[in-house]
Amino acid sequence: MAETWQFQVRIAVVPELADALRAGSPYKSQDLMEAVLREYNASLKCQFDAFADYVEEAEREGRGRYPLYQWTKDTIGNPAKKAKYLKSFAVYVHGEEVYDSETADSLYARFSALADQVGIESVSRFDTNPANNPQPPAHK
Repeated sequence: MAETWQFQVRIAVVPELADALRAGSPYKSQDLMEAVLREYNASLKCQFDAFADYVEEAEREGRGRYPLYQWTKDTIGNPAKKAKYLKSFAVYVHGEEVYDSETADSLYARFSALADQVGIESVSRFDTNPANNPQPPAHK
């Protein structure tokens, strides 16, 4: 029996759009992007903010249960990586960070079609297959 993976779509946006999205401020062609998000009951989460939330939670709850703590803390502390992740947004559907392939494919197509109109630099689709994703570092 084949395994069923889940998926996530991420968008990288121009800095001005990233600032507006993070602040909840109006931005150019906002209605186009918001229409797609409404259609899928979706929202955007800045990857930098998600990483910072993870680090904060790990520090509050105890780092031992958070295998990516040090990698994540180092990432958000690196100026080049910080700049990259401030422009990267994960698409959450119905409040979930991963979802079925059909939804991911459709979101990927819709955001790709909007790219030139709203300031999207790239659209990516990721899966939950461990073979395709970095794994937590081994404990020393």
